[in-house]
Amino acid sequence: MKIFHNTHHAEHAGRQEMFRGRLVDCHEVPDRLRFVLDELQRRPVGQLLTPDAALDVNAAMARIHAPDYLAFLARAWDDWVALDPANAERDALPSVWPLASKHGFRTDAPPLNFAARLGQYAFDSGTPLMAGSWAAARGGAACALAAAQAVLGGERFAMALTRPPGHHAGPNYMGGYCFINNAAVAAQALLDGGLQRVAVLDVDYHHGNGTQTCFDERSDVFTASIHGDPRTEYPFFLGHADERGHGAGEGFNLNLPLPRGTEFDLWWATLQNALQAVADFAPHALVVPLGLDTFEGDPISGFKLRSADYLQLGRAIAQLGLPTVLTFEGGYAVAEVGVNTVNVLEGLKG
Repeated sequence: MKIFHNTHHAEHAGRQEMFRGRLVDCHEVPDRLRFVLDELQRRPVGQLLTPDAALDVNAAMARIHAPDYLAFLARAWDDWVALDPANAERDALPSVWPLASKHGFRTDAPPLNFAARLGQYAFDSGTPLMAGSWAAARGGAACALAAAQAVLGGERFAMALTRPPGHHAGPNYMGGYCFINNAAVAAQALLDGGLQRVAVLDVDYHHGNGTQTCFDERSDVFTASIHGDPRTEYPFFLGHADERGHGAGEGFNLNLPLPRGTEFDLWWATLQNALQAVADFAPHALVVPLGLDTFEGDPISGFKLRSADYLQLGRAIAQLGLPTVLTFEGGYAVAEVGVNTVNVLEGLKG
């Protein structure tokens, strides 16, 4: 197994986020990845690598994200500081958003004011942007691309071990701590590498709204997600069971929302349904946005999985018999996230 580590991840270290109506210390912190690296030192389950600097990361990101959005992210910090030099000492959070066009707000005439442009590309105020955010996000995309290429080259399992996470980022928006959708980058890279069908199985507590949106009208990517019920759980506005895809993608999206408080037995039974749906699609490879915030001790989630359950998750994924890319997503019980992640990887190896 090849595990591609983002050496730029710690450059993204937010001070505060808006969480349920108040500013709090960020839940998505560099220690999340550090604890995984520490556990990998104790229990090495693969080869720890960094992506080749020659990878065309910009092209890979452009296969998923809109050019104006990528250009915005690349310049965002400089524009934030240009707005007010004192901003160099504080993170950027959006404070104004355009609603859908039917309400009269226009997005075809982008504002010059940076605060307004930040709101145009964000769907929440919980995703702080700082000086190192772009380098960290771009480094994560490089890890996802490298992992996909490793699988195309014959590796059975490969992982993009990176933060910030990615599965909430859509073609032209950020949110949920995410800027670049690493899982979508990996899935597209697998297709561009010659595979005809790829499945995405998202096991994060929070619905991968960005990934669903990226592939909503496509039949070459089947997306399945097990997550908290969007009537009560973030990101709220996508993730319902009746969302099956649109146009050519109708029938190629499966959402399996579960109530807060779900314990392992129900979650496991639901996973079997998702695995069967993936198998029925007969993909040539699998991408797993690996969220560990289903853990019983997670501070912002509500499922009840225990550390040993992640070994079973890894074994279940392996039983599909598919070349698989994993991307590191949520998991905010920081002290336990390393054990839980490496348990999945050990389960993959049988």
